[in-house]
Amino acid sequence: MSELDVIHLRGLEFYSYHGVLPEENVLGQRFLIDMDLFHNLSQAGSSDRVEDTIHYGEVYQVIKACVTEGRYLLIERLAEEISKRVLGQFACESVRVEVHKPQAPIPGIIRDVSVEIWRGR
Repeated sequence: MSELDVIHLRGLEFYSYHGVLPEENVLGQRFLIDMDLFHNLSQAGSSDRVEDTIHYGEVYQVIKACVTEGRYLLIERLAEEISKRVLGQFACESVRVEVHKPQAPIPGIIRDVSVEIWRGR
């Protein structure tokens, strides 16, 4: 039986320049990323070896590069790029990516705007 366990990365915060409005690309803003990596972790649980799991420190670096080096109009595109790179570089079967844009330029009082996607192999 192939059990899927999960590694959670929560509240990864970066400052970057994504958005449709010209001001967003000049001033920038905070983005928060939540990610779940689905993978059978039983081997790592038995062996206690980092080689048998998904190294979340390395996943963090991939996410950081996606958020800080790329520039996208839509947070949907940013989420897609993160999922594509993580699935391409790590042995997880599927991922959940949520991109939060807490200072989205909406004329009103909001706490957060986010996009959530689920992708698999």
